[in-house]
Amino acid sequence: MKKIQLFVIAISFTALLQAQATLTESQQAVQQTVIKLFDALSNRDSVSLKQYCASDITLYEYGMAWNIDTLISRAITLNTATDFKRINSISFINTTVNKDVAWTTYNLSSEITKDGKQVAVKWLETVILINEKNRWEVKVLHSSLIKRN
Repeated sequence: MKKIQLFVIAISFTALLQAQATLTESQQAVQQTVIKLFDALSNRDSVSLKQYCASDITLYEYGMAWNIDTLISRAITLNTATDFKRINSISFINTTVNKDVAWTTYNLSSEITKDGKQVAVKWLETVILINEKNRWEVKVLHSSLIKRN
């Protein structure tokens, strides 16, 4: 009986390893661009934020279309809380690269502290990126709020 259990575990483990696709260098670069974009938001760093965005980026947030100026205003300029802290966790679902265009879908969870209050927010997001001068830039970001508490 133990041999059968070990055999089933070995087969399951092998199948699991084969199901996990290895990311290409381009896919990794796309994902790093998204991660760095959210790091810049967490650090309230508009200069770095612009580095990871196309100049004509469109963000679809809460049923509205924003540009980079709207994002900077809402997330950085108007965010004057001295105790502000944002910790992001990104779980990528799929990342596809096709020449100079890429898209990735992920779950974003953020723990945000502001004005003495802590909130946890979860989104499902899809980003379209373009490769400009060997650098990935976010061109479109669509965000769907999943949960806020």
